[in-house]
Amino acid sequence: MNPREHAAFRILAMAACLACGSQVSHAAPFTIDQVLSAPFPSELITSPTGNKIAWVFDTRGVRNIWLAEGPEFKAHQLTNYTGDDGQEITNLSWSADGGTIAFTRGGEANGRGEFPNPTSNSAGVTEAVYVVPAAGGEVRLVGTGNSPSVSPDGKTVIYINHGQIWSAPLDGSKPAQQLIKARGTAEDVRWSPDGTLFAFTSARGDHSFIGVYNLATRDLRFLDASVDRDGNAAWSPDGSHIAFRRIPAARSFYDHPARPSAVDPWSIRVADVKTGAGHEIFKADPGAGSAVRDMVADNQLFWGAGDRIVFPWERDGWLHLYSVEMGGGTALLLTPGDFEIERAVLGTDRASVVYSSNQGDIDRRHLWRVPVGEAKPVALTHGDGIEYGAALVADKTTIAVLHCDARLPARPAILSADGNLRDIAPETMPADFPGGSFAVPQAVMISSADGMQVHGQLLLPAGYDKAKKYPAVVFFHGGSRRQMLLGWHYMFYYHQAYGFDQYLASKGYLVLSVNYRSGIGYGLDFREAKDYGPNGASEYNDVIGAGLFLRSREDVDPARIGLWGGSYGGYLTALGLARAGVAWHGGEAVPLRRITAKRLSAEWSAGALELRAPDAAGASAALERWYRSEARAALEAAIDRQAPALGVAPTTIAVRDQRTRWGSCSARGTLSFSWRLLLAPSWVLEDVVCHELCHLRVANHSQAFWRLFAAHRPGVDSRPWLRAHGGELAAYRPADSIGSP
Repeated sequence: MNPREHAAFRILAMAACLACGSQVSHAAPFTIDQVLSAPFPSELITSPTGNKIAWVFDTRGVRNIWLAEGPEFKAHQLTNYTGDDGQEITNLSWSADGGTIAFTRGGEANGRGEFPNPTSNSAGVTEAVYVVPAAGGEVRLVGTGNSPSVSPDGKTVIYINHGQIWSAPLDGSKPAQQLIKARGTAEDVRWSPDGTLFAFTSARGDHSFIGVYNLATRDLRFLDASVDRDGNAAWSPDGSHIAFRRIPAARSFYDHPARPSAVDPWSIRVADVKTGAGHEIFKADPGAGSAVRDMVADNQLFWGAGDRIVFPWERDGWLHLYSVEMGGGTALLLTPGDFEIERAVLGTDRASVVYSSNQGDIDRRHLWRVPVGEAKPVALTHGDGIEYGAALVADKTTIAVLHCDARLPARPAILSADGNLRDIAPETMPADFPGGSFAVPQAVMISSADGMQVHGQLLLPAGYDKAKKYPAVVFFHGGSRRQMLLGWHYMFYYHQAYGFDQYLASKGYLVLSVNYRSGIGYGLDFREAKDYGPNGASEYNDVIGAGLFLRSREDVDPARIGLWGGSYGGYLTALGLARAGVAWHGGEAVPLRRITAKRLSAEWSAGALELRAPDAAGASAALERWYRSEARAALEAAIDRQAPALGVAPTTIAVRDQRTRWGSCSARGTLSFSWRLLLAPSWVLEDVVCHELCHLRVANHSQAFWRLFAAHRPGVDSRPWLRAHGGELAAYRPADSIGSP
């Protein structure tokens, strides 16, 4: 089989790929600035009363809180920050009456106590808690810290400052003060329903406790304490008990080939708040799901109606919702099927959970609702959009949601009872946003070099013509616990990456986004794939598979395929550049794969030239043997094609490692060639063969020789090409192509 049919791709730096791209005419050209001009929403929350919705808009780097109130839900900006200063707004928290929002502004400090300050503000920056009236007005500083939580009576806000819990009157009548001085780092503060107590997690390195603090008596109690890691406290509706999750102190390990499991599985316990005594109501089974896997939610445990505790579990290899009675018993699977739940919120009546999943639409997200005590999920949204981040409005019928699709990025909307979505702030979408010009991604399946099937999304270039050949770009997401979708993304970085991929498509590139193994959305076995990451980088097979997929397409120029990615995707890009050793055949790249073995060999397998050798030196020797063998076959085939027309027949054909003479002809009729001709384009090899065959009839370089040569190779002369590139051929060593096994 022709090895060119197996070549994956020439590895090109992104800049090189962009430089060689074709400029396809487009009816509505647009800029990167336009693509990324839409505001990006996050932190969507609803007020406990009053049917109010708040969220954060990041508009070209300027972050502000926005608000809308039912029934019209007309949006307006609440805060008035104006600078693109890199200061995030997070941790929005409503007061019970819906009159005030507490929030954090600024990023978390690094290990040296330095806060993110991308503009190098000479005055410095910090992470601090603020409050703002929902009716509008002055933003007031509460104190340095993060994670504010307003008490149920609306009088107090507590927050975390340097790992300790602080408190301040919501009205600002007194300065903030530290409530608890204790060992460990305080996390995840949660008020009791009546507001007289709050629970929190006291993290202490290899173990943690559930603490309960009484504001009236200033008494601190730790519930059902052990040497394990306790967290995710959930109050019972009457405030008498707390459910929490316990992860045994033993470290989890990976039980190869695929399934992660724990030495001792995690469990759920319920403790009496007055006595502190607790008991186990659930323990994960050994094997799949015995190691914790979180959903995206305010808490990993929901105390639902009928005293059922709802939680995520990966028991069957897919992340699902389960529930168990407060008194214990068999856990009920609420969301059966080969899909994963991702984000969830408990209903205002505690009777159901609204969640997003990829059920029946593996590369999108849609909203579902399921009762806490029955496995009867009901779809709330469907179609070509992506819906996530649900927040339940106090009227118990309206759902606020974030949604996006292939053309328009994430935006807040109201989901009515009849299933219709209505955007809340459509006026914030820039008038010149080019969504109508975007390519709609196609779902594709990619066969990796080892046979695994992985999902991808394909963007066709603007003005696409199937008869043309286009440059192509492969995108690898970061994480690696991520999944690109058939549209805009719900995470800010991947929102921008999708926009950039659309820009590339507008410039004439075919763009392939690869959801390589170890990503999310496709179950436990795919996420914990055999030998991924530091255990062997098996995801590199998906890099090769992406190249093979593109080269197999008639609309791709195989000489112009690039790749890009950030974070873990940058690692895979570097892996492609550094490890994707390539050999060369007829001037085209041939992917290499090294396998440690005692005996030397080189043979085709799963779309690559597989080199078996005990070490790098052996692999280099095996590759040179392959070069010589392939060169002899190519040279003999060229001689068979051309010698009859010239009426000559060489006595012997020799393949050597000549670096100054690409071919020679002896008086005895022996033709000698350098195997390095295999590295050159095939027409160069054909030209050199013709040259030496002509010498069998005319020994010198007289005019008669050149007339003979020109008659058989009209208009072809390889000498300029060899003068320009001969040095590269001569300098090449097989060892240059050998990467790590």
